[in-house]
Amino acid sequence: MKLLLKFILLLSGVSCHAQQPADTKNTDIVFNAVNVIPMDSERVLENQVVVVANGRIAAIGDAGKTKYSKNATVINAKGKYLIPGLAEMHAHVPPVDDLEPMKEVLMLFAVNGVTTIRGMLGHPRHLELRSKIQSGEILGPRFITSGPSFSGQSVKTAEAAAEMVRQQKKAGYDFLKLHPGLTKETFTAIAKTAKEVNIPFAGHVSFDVGVWTAIEAGYTTIDHLDGFVESLVPGIENTTEQQNGLFGMFVADKADTSKILKLTTALRNNKIWVVPTQALAERWFTPNKSAEDLRNEPEMKYMAATTLNNWVNSKKSLMNNPQYNAESIHRFIALRRKLIYECNRNGVGLLLGSDAPQVFDVPGFSLHHELKYMVDAGLTPYEALRTGTVNVATFLNRNDMGVIKKGAVSDLVLLNGNPLTNIELVKNIEGVMLGTQWLSKDQISKELKRLEK
Repeated sequence: MKLLLKFILLLSGVSCHAQQPADTKNTDIVFNAVNVIPMDSERVLENQVVVVANGRIAAIGDAGKTKYSKNATVINAKGKYLIPGLAEMHAHVPPVDDLEPMKEVLMLFAVNGVTTIRGMLGHPRHLELRSKIQSGEILGPRFITSGPSFSGQSVKTAEAAAEMVRQQKKAGYDFLKLHPGLTKETFTAIAKTAKEVNIPFAGHVSFDVGVWTAIEAGYTTIDHLDGFVESLVPGIENTTEQQNGLFGMFVADKADTSKILKLTTALRNNKIWVVPTQALAERWFTPNKSAEDLRNEPEMKYMAATTLNNWVNSKKSLMNNPQYNAESIHRFIALRRKLIYECNRNGVGLLLGSDAPQVFDVPGFSLHHELKYMVDAGLTPYEALRTGTVNVATFLNRNDMGVIKKGAVSDLVLLNGNPLTNIELVKNIEGVMLGTQWLSKDQISKELKRLEK
């Protein structure tokens, strides 16, 4: 339980400086001679013109045949690739009473091609932030937000849990975030009341609840593969949460992998979406890189020193745990990869998410890592990209997102290479279209320089 509590506390340890909103462009934007990856299927439309107007794709067609306004801003995109904007479906915006540090996190996501985020640790001021993003007053990815989390600390009784659900629905949050420590009684009250007032719930699966109850209760997403490993371990009911470790890392060697099909079938049949956050596991839990090596990665310059120190201490503390065994953790990571692969193969909806900012997961940058880890788990680059584009649109019940087509929202990323051949090319960004706002490579460089700590 101590490790679980530390996990929650780390989420609020981001320190940022102020940022001024960027001006919104009113002119049409034209991507000329660009290779389009529309994401409706695994294909590339070569030498296209894509016209953006008022936050929508106004036209798309062959170069030389597609008309656009003479006053449009034309971007020479010859040899480059245009993809839909990516979604970080397990993001964290600072849960503080100040919008300024929130803006920096938003910008880190945006300059890395993340045009939608789902905030997983809500705060009352996130409602104001969401409104100001929608109005254009603050530049940032479209923002879906939970309320303050339901956990063993925030709800002690079923009555309190039910009342908290009603309050968050009334306040206007998009969904409920569940953290560890819920009892069967408090969880049942949350799930029952959430259905009554029609608000989704998502996140962790508390140990006393278990993944089978979570699936039957109708989570909208289960994040981190939480409870998955434990569901494969015979006799898990005779163990303690502390013995299992975070996400079952200390009992993975006991997992019966023949049960995976039963698990993925239940997830698919109950329409439970899964947000793996594999970057968290691969970077925090494994001994592949030391805490100091991770601290010195170039992207860490965008995090405050106090945050980095917390991350370093968290990784060192885990590796000093008497239950920690490097070889067993390698097998735990391999099992998580297998679970991701089998979810995808068996029709479970996967959504892209890396839990940024969290231990060595820097906003935006960590989503690029997550895509690579999806491919390492056995997905093709196209399948990995779907988890952050098409799948997200399906999850949100929107046919105007996650694809490049006429009428779709103009959340776009211009790349200097084809990510269908090498997923790591998603990091080679030439520019980002955030609704009506075009962020060029020069602007991105300036923003990143400003964001350095």
